[in-house]
Amino acid sequence: MSMTDPIADMLTRIRNAVSSKHRRVDMPASKVKTEIARLLKETHFITDYKHVTTEQGTTLLRVILKYAQGGQPVIRQLQRVSSPGLRRYVGVTKIPRVRNGLGVAILSTSQGLMTDRQARQARTGGELLAIVW
Repeated sequence: MSMTDPIADMLTRIRNAVSSKHRRVDMPASKVKTEIARLLKETHFITDYKHVTTEQGTTLLRVILKYAQGGQPVIRQLQRVSSPGLRRYVGVTKIPRVRNGLGVAILSTSQGLMTDRQARQARTGGELLAIVW
């Protein structure tokens, strides 16, 4: 059966793994999920990510989660904003500042996936995919 919203599934898997204090989480791989993981790594919300091939031949995206000293997760909240049923597009002047710059908004633009800071610098808007802090 096909999945309606694979990005929401990815964010939910990460959210559940963080709340259970897992070290890593596996999910089906795709280009968009890999780009989201790349942005999370660049903004220091996760430790690393890599592709793993299973015995059946399918490719999984493995995300290694990051925790601060004392076991506190670095990712406090992970929220899907735009969904297949209700797309949310923002212009460059309407890109939200997440927690006054402590968090990050992930946007899908015509130039690829980028963070809110990168989108403001490139002076481009797009679809607001998720908010992380």
